[in-house]
Amino acid sequence: MRFTAFLLCGNWHEAEDVMQSAFLKLYLAGPKLADRSGLEPYLRQIVVRTFLAERRKVRWRREKLTDTPPEGLSSVPGAEDRLVVWQALTGVPARQRAVLVLRYWHDLSVEDTAAALKCSTGTVKSQSSKGLETLRRKLGPEFDHLRLEV
Repeated sequence: MRFTAFLLCGNWHEAEDVMQSAFLKLYLAGPKLADRSGLEPYLRQIVVRTFLAERRKVRWRREKLTDTPPEGLSSVPGAEDRLVVWQALTGVPARQRAVLVLRYWHDLSVEDTAAALKCSTGTVKSQSSKGLETLRRKLGPEFDHLRLEV
């Protein structure tokens, strides 16, 4: 879930803040959760909603975000491409980013994504399309090799 929050937020510090808020909400809802089998999708839904709620708040924050990564770069092949894609993902609007992360990172179906975001399947499809177009525009033609053939 922490990595999901990172994909949504774009940096580890904000992702940890979102996770902390999500775990607090999960803890407070604990006594009401009789069925523990669906805990992971429920937590994912809390993380996405917490992220979206944070984006709707006033943009002013006390913390100053930087462009430097907190951890060193990986030497895994393709790691540079992943970093560029993740950085481009931070430029996608919050709602579209949430749809992209749920659909393509967590590999959820359109129906499951719609249920997690409490919206229609048509909204998920349109937000996916718009989000992918924004991501492709930000990445440019040098990342055409990453496109999936449908």
